[in-house]
Parts: sequence; C-alpha cells; structure tokens
Amino acid sequence: MKSFMDENFLLKTKTAQILYHEYAKEMPLIDYHCHLSPQQIADDINFNNLTQAWLYGDHYKWRAMRTNGVPEDYCTGQKPDTEKFNHWAATVPFTMRNPLYHWTHLELQRYFGIHEILKPASANSIYEQATAQLVTPAYSTKNLIRKMNVKVICTTDDPIDSLEYHQKIANSEFEVKVIPAFRPDKAMEVSHAESFITYVKKLEAVSNLSISSFEDFLFALQNRHDFFATMGCSVSDHGLEEIYAEDFTGNEVESIFNKIYGGKSLNDLEQRKFKSCMLLHFAEWDWEKGWVQQFHLGALRNNNSRMMKLLGADTGWDSIGDFSQAKALATFLNKLDSEDKLAKTILYNLNPADNELMATMIGNFNDGSVAGKVQFGSAWWFLDQKEGIERQLNALSNMGLVSRFVGMLTDSRSFLSYPRHEYFRRIVCNMFGQEIEEGELPNDLPWVGKVIQDISCNNALDYFGWK
Repeated sequence: MKSFMDENFLLKTKTAQILYHEYAKEMPLIDYHCHLSPQQIADDINFNNLTQAWLYGDHYKWRAMRTNGVPEDYCTGQKPDTEKFNHWAATVPFTMRNPLYHWTHLELQRYFGIHEILKPASANSIYEQATAQLVTPAYSTKNLIRKMNVKVICTTDDPIDSLEYHQKIANSEFEVKVIPAFRPDKAMEVSHAESFITYVKKLEAVSNLSISSFEDFLFALQNRHDFFATMGCSVSDHGLEEIYAEDFTGNEVESIFNKIYGGKSLNDLEQRKFKSCMLLHFAEWDWEKGWVQQFHLGALRNNNSRMMKLLGADTGWDSIGDFSQAKALATFLNKLDSEDKLAKTILYNLNPADNELMATMIGNFNDGSVAGKVQFGSAWWFLDQKEGIERQLNALSNMGLVSRFVGMLTDSRSFLSYPRHEYFRRIVCNMFGQEIEEGELPNDLPWVGKVIQDISCNNALDYFGWK
C-alpha cells in the first residue's frame, strides 16, 4: 500500500514519476487568472494566523463546512479565528474524495512542512505550527508567492479600479510580474437599473468624464481600457452565463441605454441586445491592443436569494448552469473573425456536458496565424478536480492539440492555493506516463517531457507574450 500523498502522489507509473520529477516539477508557475488582492501583495502583509490565510474569502471551504452542518457564524461570521479553524478541521475528515482534502494537505506540506493529517485531534498543533511561520517575514504575501516559484500573476480588476496597488507593486523591487486584467462584467450588467446607474456614476468619477449618452458611456470605458494598457494590462476577462450574440442596431442600443439610465427596467431581449453590443466593443478593443480575451462561461450564480441578501456575491451560492452555448458562441466568434478582429481567445467551460462542444468550437477559429490562437481553457471552478481535469484534457486531446494548451491557473483568492498547479501537473504527467507504458504513446521522454514543460509553463509565456 502506498503512503498517503508521498512524493509520487497521483503518479501511478515509473514513467509518470520521471515526467513529473525530471520535467514538470521545477517549472515556474504562470498564474494568468486569479483573484488575489493587489493591495495585500503591494503591502506585503503577513497573515495573523492560519484561519486568515486559509478561510477568509474561500467559498470552497465555506460550502463544505455548511454541508457538514457548521453554522454560518463559523464560516463568514464573527466567531474567533481559532473556533473557525477548529470547525474547518472537524470538516476536513468528511471531505475525503473532494479536492479540498488533497489541496488542504498539499498546502500544509508545501508551505509549512506539515505532513500530519488535519483532523480535530491534530487541529491545535497544526494551527500553532502554521501560524508561527505565517507571522514571520519569510511568510509575507510576496514571500508566499516566491516560495512557489511564481513568475507571473494576473489579477482580476474592474474598469473603475484605480490600479494604485499595481502601480505600487511595479514601483517596488518585487521580481514577480503582477498585472491587472480588465473585467467589465458590471459595465454590462443591466438587470437592475439602480445598480447600473450607480456603476455609471462611479465610472464618471474615475474617468473624469461626463456620461449622458451611450456614446459617452463607451468613451469612458474605452478610456479605462486605455488606462489599463498603460498599467501593463494585456488580458481581459468576462464571467458570463453565456455569450450574447443578438442582432442590434446603434439606435436600439442608444435607446436601451437611455431607458435603463433613466431608471426603467429592461426586458430580457433588451438586456441581451445591450450585452451583445458591449461584448463586441470589448472584443474589438482587445484585438486592437493585441490582448488575450478570456470568457468564463456556464456558472449559475447567486441561487440562494436569502443568503445573497445577507452575505452578497461570491460567498458560495453558485452552481453549474445548463445554458445553450454553441450557437451564440459561434455567432460571436464568427462576427469578429469575419472582420479580422478576433483576438487570442480562451474559453472556460463550467458544464462538463459541454466539454466536447468547446473543444470543437475552438477549432473553427484557429486560423494558423498563432499556435493555439483560440484555447479551451483549463477545467474551471467546480471542475478543477482530478476527474474534471482529466475530462477537459481528454476532450482537448481528442479534438484539438493538447500540446498547445496554455495549462493551469489558480482562479483563487488565497495565497496558499499555488499547489493546485502541482496537482494539475501530476495529473497531466500521470496521463502521459500511463499511455507511454501501455504503448499508446512512444517512449520518447525528451519530446514528451518538452510537451509537459510547455503545458506547465512555456505555452502560457509564449501565448501571453510574457517571455
């Protein structure tokens, strides 16, 4: 029987072990999409304890704790950090076969050198050991990043963000590239007039422009897009249920803008027309600047209205949606491609039933101008676990070129999440290693090792132009 999570964790063959330890393990990490706080990086803070580093803002853990019968006070509430941690430690034994079980113990091992199993009996010891390290200068946010050999971090930022902390990071001696990503979801969220009007007022203030028409609105957003570019941004990101590709006219969109900015509600078709128009403008700006555009598709968000009112968004009340993706996505990409304005594009899929759809969709618009110009992004959110990763890799392998894949990202708010890259790399090496040993791939370790290194790091550096 193998030991739990030893050096060959997830590596079931000798070849897989060679691929991981000799080719993948030491490759730098390129985290081209995450939700880390630029302020916490810029200020190079230390967390006061393991609860703050691990449980604050982590809706994955909150969902597990709630499912285990833990009251909300110990998840997002005001209970003491030690009590919150004890409830998490009591939950961990019940997370077996959930990726949280592996991630938890990988993080304890890689950051703190702790190889104990987290459970109620070990909770106090683990909490004290990890906290004693976290409060030292060697465990500041910048040093946590350095410890995992991270070379590039791309955060997620609203157009109205000042990016002051990105500037502070850029002016420091921090050797890791930390750049913003342009995420304009709120600028096209027109389901509630009051919220939209509030957002437009904030856009007015940050852009120092008066907005009274749709043309003004677009000009202010483009002004922010330009500003992001001056701050090193070369990536946009969109979190959408689905792509919007309705036909519209300029007069229609102007009328729709005037209606909602006047405080009136829009019907569903009006909302879709407005969003369709905005997506095309964003995509064209990205193409003009040579940016990479990312689309995270398929999440059904904020399903629990009671808890949404109580806690707000991104607190663990989302799920996989079953939206119809293919037709609108094809229409949107084709519109841009037909005008030669399709930027490099990454499509992330949250519904595993759509994996093959996405894997074939990217092939429609890979035109030979750039290797892997349109990408099927890594298994995302609920799918970034062993089976989900394998299914995404298999769909991409069967219907595209996995060797051109730009690899893993954390999509995380936690500075302790970087072992997820290791988890991904071990899974990739195991898949290739097993097929080599079964005679399905040639025993050409230098070439396969290069492919592994490309998926782990090099493809992303080339694709985003960060070399």
